[in-house]
Amino acid sequence: MRKLVVWNLMTLDGYFEGTKPWDIDFHNLAWGPELQRYAEQFGKEGNLLVFGRKTYEGMASYWPTAEGEGEIKAYMNGIAKIAVSRTMTEPGWNNARVVSDPIPELTRLKQEDGKTIFIFGSAELADSLLKAGLIDEIRVCLVPVILGGGNPLFKQAEGQVPLKLIESSTTEGGAVILRYEPVKA
Repeated sequence: MRKLVVWNLMTLDGYFEGTKPWDIDFHNLAWGPELQRYAEQFGKEGNLLVFGRKTYEGMASYWPTAEGEGEIKAYMNGIAKIAVSRTMTEPGWNNARVVSDPIPELTRLKQEDGKTIFIFGSAELADSLLKAGLIDEIRVCLVPVILGGGNPLFKQAEGQVPLKLIESSTTEGGAVILRYEPVKA
């Protein structure tokens, strides 16, 4: 059985991007050797990335021509990818396909043997999958900055979602990487 894991960077006040789409300059405050090694590990641990349409379009426009990204660029361009969208028809990125209804597709994929399935960014998608009970783990890099506004990583919920801390680590630059799993009722 495969795990479905959400990964994102988030400011101390809870935003994964600023007030405009792809306003993620605060990532540079956390980036360093520890986070690079952590990011490289995703390519070894997983074999499928899932993105919401907006995140997919940004990733697909960046990674094919990214410079100086080495191992991360290689796995981002080579790994299998799913773009979740009701409007997109052609993915336009290597080894990618479009899925309009992620819940049955990811339910099926999780039942297979294989490596971890990662969701990068894609807060709305992650929220819908968390509410559907499909998320096995949430990994967040807490960036030491208060942004003051933007797009929150965690959307309004109907109730509490208890989480169990699996692991935490701190980078030299003061970012904190947290790993949680939802507590199943």
